[in-house]
Amino acid sequence: MPDLLAALDPEQRQVAEALRGPVRVLAGAGTGKTRAITHRIAHGVTSGVYAPTEVLAVTFTTRAAGEMRSRLRGLGAGGVQARTFHSAALRQLRFFWPRVHGTELPTLTESKIGMLAAAARRQRLHADQALLRDLASEVEWAKVSNVTPDDYARLARSRGRAVSGQDHETVARIYAAYEETKRSQGRMDMEDVLLLTAGLLEEDERVAAQVRRQYKWFVVDEFQDVSPIQWALLELWLGGRDEICVVGDPAQTIYSFAGADAGYLRQRFPARFPGAASIELVRNYRSTPEVVEAANTLLAGTLSGGVQLRAQRPSGPEVSYTPRSDEVAEAEAVAAHVLRLRERGQALGQVAVLFRINAQSEAFEEALAARGLPYVVRGAARFFDRPEVREAVTRIRGAARSGEASGAIVDEVAAILAGMGWNPEAPTARGQTRDRWESWQALVDQAAEFAKGEGADLNAFVDELDRRAAEQHAPVADGVTLATFHAAKGLEWDTVFLCGLQDGTLPITYADTPAAIEEERRLLYVGMTRARQELLLSWSLARNPGGRASRKPSRFLDPLLPETARVPAEQPRNRRVASCRECGKPLATGAEKKRGRCADCPASYDEALFERLREWRKERAGEESVPAFVVFTDATLQLIAEHKPRTPDALLRISGIGRSKIEKYGDDVLALVG
Repeated sequence: MPDLLAALDPEQRQVAEALRGPVRVLAGAGTGKTRAITHRIAHGVTSGVYAPTEVLAVTFTTRAAGEMRSRLRGLGAGGVQARTFHSAALRQLRFFWPRVHGTELPTLTESKIGMLAAAARRQRLHADQALLRDLASEVEWAKVSNVTPDDYARLARSRGRAVSGQDHETVARIYAAYEETKRSQGRMDMEDVLLLTAGLLEEDERVAAQVRRQYKWFVVDEFQDVSPIQWALLELWLGGRDEICVVGDPAQTIYSFAGADAGYLRQRFPARFPGAASIELVRNYRSTPEVVEAANTLLAGTLSGGVQLRAQRPSGPEVSYTPRSDEVAEAEAVAAHVLRLRERGQALGQVAVLFRINAQSEAFEEALAARGLPYVVRGAARFFDRPEVREAVTRIRGAARSGEASGAIVDEVAAILAGMGWNPEAPTARGQTRDRWESWQALVDQAAEFAKGEGADLNAFVDELDRRAAEQHAPVADGVTLATFHAAKGLEWDTVFLCGLQDGTLPITYADTPAAIEEERRLLYVGMTRARQELLLSWSLARNPGGRASRKPSRFLDPLLPETARVPAEQPRNRRVASCRECGKPLATGAEKKRGRCADCPASYDEALFERLREWRKERAGEESVPAFVVFTDATLQLIAEHKPRTPDALLRISGIGRSKIEKYGDDVLALVG
């Protein structure tokens, strides 16, 4: 027994020794919650308090359940059941349904889409795949929240729910028609697994008694993600008993839109079990003190309900906060930094680039591919593999080959995408419809950027898209992870880049209530606490190169930003402020603004070389009839003048330079440096 608990810290040991319920554990990010609860279960088994077959541990993903089973086996408690909610309920349903009803259990459907399409047709609504996926998500929310079709319109309206382009009454009718279609086909969906199991336990005392004889001790991980139907099922499993231990972190509640309710962890559990023990795990073993301090500062003064983390690791690099001129420059800077990391020997599998929405991945895919850096897109297809992108590129290629395209590239691309459903205004709601729009908008932005070059027509743009797709589809080895904040939850890396942290993206524009905005803040917290060693935050002042620099950093960064990264309070935040390229302070005089730095700040680069590069750039831009920044930005020229690269490989490490730029301008630049 002492050996089993010897490796635990005082708070983890307190959890492991609290063998009788009810127990609530508030476990901050990186504090070893899985370690604590698996040791608790193993301690209960080895001490004879628990029979292993009488323990049910439930969590939310098959990966987490598998991890729990593996750890329990290693601790000598391999007979304990560790399952997801759905897996545990389905096991019970398959056993009891035929005995109670004398019929086969309805067939579990893998997808709602086909039945929802039929339900939509019954309502004379043409629904494309994106809308059908959004309807599926909304039906899932309604069912896990115990909202029936009859109540949907009223409750969805009061809770601010929305499906793009559809009123609440229409969604309610489609929901009802879906349920009728499903029943007529003898099928059930994943939410029915929970609902039907709860129905059996509630309506048949013999079933409830048998389940309660089987399971006497319950452990629930990630309890901040519990939905109303899961809470109801837990209550039925318990049957008035209180032998339950729940573990969660309110600060990592990021699935409220899908029905998760952290109120069960924060308020309802202690209200339901007034004598419950409450233990906090606060020692963070994952991240450096610098990362932990930033994460604590982010949540300070909010109502997140999370714990104040205490770092246990040695000090590491300072957290960095960097504005970039545009999204392309941001991606190029990240890729250049990753290249330097690899040269220092860091495994790329220990590097992650995280962002708010899937469509943001494309710029990073392009920048990494240009440097031959492998990557993996987690939780979504790579940009050019996404169905809406594949179809759009096919249509653009068809228009180019037909020879009918005669207008400006951007107008032609916009017209083609408009025929697929794109319009300049973004949808106001979250979901697949919004994700699809973001992908199309990324193509429009690419067309706008490409149109600035010489000889830019639709055929050449198709060639450019094909080149990007080919480079981004290279075989993946040990690669950089590209993921949204949501997809990154539960994972960790040595180096983490958090990108696109400007207002309007984080918080996202459709987060229009205080609760929704606070959930966006928690998303950033989840992203920050993925980093073990190095954390780098950035945002872009404009969407496209040369665009108006009107963006401002996310409001969540206000308590975190160093003075050099702040927009001065006396300046309107939507105006670009001329700042010193060396110290970041605002420039006061015309001479300083022309020079680009304060009068008393020495230049960190070779100014004579910089001026030679600027003169060369002016000539090339004139020859190609493009704006100067299309050749290279001032920031890139300054880096060249600072680092004085002597080889193509060294030039590739400069932010803002990829392989295509080297092929086009590399010889000239290296000659000027030499």
